[in-house]
Amino acid sequence: MGMQVQQFTIRPEQPGDWWEVEALYDLCFAPGREALSSYRLRDGVDPLQDLSLVARDPQGILAGAIRFWPVHVGAHDALLLGPVAVHPTHQGEGLGGFLIHEGVEVGSAMGWKRVLLVGDAPYYARFGFSRLQGVDMPPPTNPDRVLGRELAPGGWAGVSGPVARWRL
Repeated sequence: MGMQVQQFTIRPEQPGDWWEVEALYDLCFAPGREALSSYRLRDGVDPLQDLSLVARDPQGILAGAIRFWPVHVGAHDALLLGPVAVHPTHQGEGLGGFLIHEGVEVGSAMGWKRVLLVGDAPYYARFGFSRLQGVDMPPPTNPDRVLGRELAPGGWAGVSGPVARWRL
């Protein structure tokens, strides 16, 4: 079941969306995006289906997408947000912000206590993200770009250590 936002239909990503979402990420991000350290945390791990969303325009064309992945921070579980992308023809319409807000709200409702990402602090501050101290992304990651947001009161309290790939 999807929800309408302005002219977009938002729904969880389905397996049939995978390559179209990958093509959008290729369009929106620099070549070599998969060489980034955050991708090592995603290797062999599926994105969380209920949190990974796609937005389609009235013609059914993919306008935006966001994925969330489970990770460990020290001894604690966390969500890793990203990538989030909006097709250039729809940038500036608030779609990326809506996808971030919606994904964070669903994650909170599912019982996740914290979310982190690697990104631009001034941009993500508007969504409640701030610099995390003591949370170490795999190198080479600029520590000033490691941001987090609590999904439950005290969600980041006492949480530190290396960010590691999800294992059950």
